[in-house]
Amino acid sequence: MENPGINELKNWDKKFVWHPFTPMSEYAEEDSVVIVRGEGNTLYDADGRAYLDGVSSLWCNVHGHNHPKLNEAISRQLQKISHTTLLGLANEPSIILAKRLVEIAPKGLAHVFYSDNGSTAVEVALKIAYQYHRQKPNAEPHRGSFVTFSNAYHGDTIGAVSLGGIELFHAAYRKLLFPTYEVPTTYCYRCHLNEDKAKCEMKCFGRLERLIETSGHEIAAIVVEPLIQGAAGMITFPTGALKRLRELADMAGALLIADEVAVGFGRTGKMFACEHENVSPDILCLAKGITGGYLPLAATLATDAVYEAFLGPPEENRTFFHGHTYTGNPLACAAAIANLEIFEEEKTLSRLQGKIEKLWKGLERFKELKHVGEIRGRGVMVGIELVQLTVTKRPFAPEMRIGHRVTLEARRRGVIIRPLGDVIVLNPPLSITDAEIEKLLDETYSSIRMITEAKS
Repeated sequence: MENPGINELKNWDKKFVWHPFTPMSEYAEEDSVVIVRGEGNTLYDADGRAYLDGVSSLWCNVHGHNHPKLNEAISRQLQKISHTTLLGLANEPSIILAKRLVEIAPKGLAHVFYSDNGSTAVEVALKIAYQYHRQKPNAEPHRGSFVTFSNAYHGDTIGAVSLGGIELFHAAYRKLLFPTYEVPTTYCYRCHLNEDKAKCEMKCFGRLERLIETSGHEIAAIVVEPLIQGAAGMITFPTGALKRLRELADMAGALLIADEVAVGFGRTGKMFACEHENVSPDILCLAKGITGGYLPLAATLATDAVYEAFLGPPEENRTFFHGHTYTGNPLACAAAIANLEIFEEEKTLSRLQGKIEKLWKGLERFKELKHVGEIRGRGVMVGIELVQLTVTKRPFAPEMRIGHRVTLEARRRGVIIRPLGDVIVLNPPLSITDAEIEKLLDETYSSIRMITEAKS
């Protein structure tokens, strides 16, 4: 194997690697950061520089990097078998993990279908919901539509993109997508109805309520990111919104699909976001933090009622004809089992509560920055929306690349964060320490101030 130097690595990176969600012409002009190892909540690059992982390596790392229990679980499984198909065969880690997921999931979810990532978890849910209505008792084959939200993000495969509502990401593929009923989200900071958040009583759900009245009979499912639309810029749903969606889905006779790929596994302060309102979806999509951020794995959980619609003699063709080569991969499932054990052994969720309080208390001073429009989120998921004028909420011109510049400045200060447009996202590992919270906030504050006030 070649053993290149750092400069050669950086050159090869820019010559051969096509990075996701990255303007490559701009990237080619910047200094590459080549990560070579991680320890705890810190990443180290090939130049020997250390960075606090302020976004959990894209919202998936839970207990920190190089955790001995996760390392050991993967190593132990590697000595047995690294992969075997789940098509008609079983493996020990996938069985144990499925049982444990059902035990901790919202009430009623009883069956686990594995895949590889968040997008595929949603694709599975989409196809299950569509097929379910055609095979359930008193079948309703006319139910083929899905209700989605503006600004939604459910992944990058075609079905998942069809459910999405971010024009920047999805507009180019419009002719490839199936249509959905898109309804307004609860973007209270930029309310399309100009309502007062404290008094509106979720009037933005009016469109959805009217849709249920007129077209509820053709809806297969309502698809939602519970509590927070992550990729949209950490847009939060008001209290009671998720419970109301459960009621509306029931009124329509539709399924409720909860996409907890981003918000699951403690990100909002509870294991699953649905727990905040005691809501049980019909289908639950999980990925990202399921393995502690170590290996690709996803799971789509369904209720007995949904699962039983797929049972019958083979000649009836009720089978769910969907699967992936690495479905239920033993290494990934072993990591996921260890991840759940760490939650219990280290009392991750109970210890997290004080960290969440410290994080949000520390964010209060950001309100004094003259270009911070809103700070929103839940748990360790934070979005800081930057605007040119706070009075009118006028955004910065896109060509100014304010969000990107802020993250580059933070990187120079030893903190890795990422923007969503001009929304600065903080989403650290649940294992972050009090001292690291202070560093994350201090360097983010200074970076925002330096970039935005220099551009005023």
